[in-house]
Amino acid sequence: MFLKMRNITFILLTVLTLGACSEYQKVLKEDDVKAKYAMADSLYNQGIREGKNSKLKKSLRLLDQIVPQYRGKPQGERLAYIYSNTYYELGGFFDAGYQFERFTKAYPRSEKVEEAYYKSAKSYYEVSPRFSLDQTETYKAIDKFQEYISKYPDGEFIGDANEYMANLRDKLDEKSYEIAKQYHHTEDYKAAIAALNNFIEDNPGSKYLEKAYFYKFDSAYTLAIRSYQQLVPERLKVAKEYFEDYIRYYPEGEFAQQAKEYSADIEQRQQINNTNS
Repeated sequence: MFLKMRNITFILLTVLTLGACSEYQKVLKEDDVKAKYAMADSLYNQGIREGKNSKLKKSLRLLDQIVPQYRGKPQGERLAYIYSNTYYELGGFFDAGYQFERFTKAYPRSEKVEEAYYKSAKSYYEVSPRFSLDQTETYKAIDKFQEYISKYPDGEFIGDANEYMANLRDKLDEKSYEIAKQYHHTEDYKAAIAALNNFIEDNPGSKYLEKAYFYKFDSAYTLAIRSYQQLVPERLKVAKEYFEDYIRYYPEGEFAQQAKEYSADIEQRQQINNTNS
């Protein structure tokens, strides 16, 4: 008896599912815009409530067909929002960022506009690539978060916005630092000193600042000891100054011991030079 009831339940569920699919396909193919609107809205609500991407994907197919037709109409604002948010929930962040951006411009007085500003920025944040790649989307995300923060300094999402902004800026810092550090890696020490110095001046709050100070010193030190003899004294002097900069700011830093060893070698070389001169 139990197995029979289970079979009946399974059959009923199958029939209902097939019926729902059949109805969806019918609405998808016909020209009834109102029917498409009603079903898209219903599927969206179900998808959000139940956490089902399959519902959201079906809703999106219908929304693709009808959103342009509702622009300027009373239902347009609602459709524009769920269209943007469906992309967002499905992880289509390129489209979500663009659609939320359009929403903020088309409906600046909407009760959803703050959320739209935030989610537009968050979408660009999600597509921001690792630091070694082109950072166009990173700059875009920073601009969008800055726009949100300026408009809503006490907004609902302000804490997250500031955190994401800091992450994006850190990524740009890392890229700038790695570009400068690359000169050191390729043993172009003059270029390394210049690039690392520029990084220090341009990024006073960066978490890569200690490394920049150290490798600036390291570059100067290596350049000095590899130079022609007549250039060594002046370059050792410069390297010693860079050591003093580093150790002043980072007396217990990650590279402090190594820096002190280089400094001791500089002093020994300077003593020999002074003796010989």
